[in-house]
Amino acid sequence: MRKDHRSECVINLTVEIFGDQWSLLVIRDIIFTNRRHFRELLTNSVEGIASNILADRLQRLVRQGIIVKSQDPSHKQKAIYSLTERGIELLPLLMEMVAWGHKCLPASGLRGLAQVLKEGGPKLRAEFMSELRETHLPKSRARKKVRSRTKSTRISAMQKLQAAYETELARR
Repeated sequence: MRKDHRSECVINLTVEIFGDQWSLLVIRDIIFTNRRHFRELLTNSVEGIASNILADRLQRLVRQGIIVKSQDPSHKQKAIYSLTERGIELLPLLMEMVAWGHKCLPASGLRGLAQVLKEGGPKLRAEFMSELRETHLPKSRARKKVRSRTKSTRISAMQKLQAAYETELARR
């Protein structure tokens, strides 16, 4: 972590963690589309991120403790990126950004995602954060295996949000 901050203002310190818009967009894609491999993040980037920028932002997010990089058990030459608890805790911020953008930027996309978020409220956010923990955090994965045996066929918060996000992307 940097020691030479412009100021100790919490907003400034938060902005310094992300560095620029690319970091938030990488986090967005990990959260809302479950893209966890470099190639997925690169080739499916709506904004067209360059490979060197993506590599730098992934390294920065790992250094900041937002994501972790590990060996993908399904492919020896691939790495998989997972959110840390610190990264998962960014979800409310991203959800508020979507709501603000929907309200204040009339030409903005993601209206379906904003609607799902609004209708789901705090309960949907809590469910989604729990599901992100099960997907990304090793200790939660063990609990997920036990729960999955009794899980109903209802649509998960993750499925709802990812479907709304993907639908908006397809409209572009």
